[in-house]
Amino acid sequence: MKLIIAYIQPHKLQDVKKALYKAEVHKMSVTNALGCGEQQGYEESYRGIRFEVNLLKKVRLEIAVNEDFVDKTIDAIIEGAKTGQIGDGKIFVLDLNECIRIRTGDKGNKAIG
Repeated sequence: MKLIIAYIQPHKLQDVKKALYKAEVHKMSVTNALGCGEQQGYEESYRGIRFEVNLLKKVRLEIAVNEDFVDKTIDAIIEGAKTGQIGDGKIFVLDLNECIRIRTGDKGNKAIG
């Protein structure tokens, strides 16, 4: 079991969801996030005062998958999120030691579904 965490551009969320559904990955958690990387932010002016915005809006996806869905999930995220520009995002793949479905008490691969 793996936990896949991806940070993507907010405007690419619908494309990523379509690619995930096409890859038969339907379960995910989506959260709004702020962050910075190579983009390093930008400068803005508000009422004549200049300030630096270095935390940019991102979307965080968390997807728990069984081993046979890892590559399909990663490929789908890349397909939906990639623009070729700085700021497309990152994908992290972590080992998932345990998963428990609260409703049934199922554990492990069976709980992920």
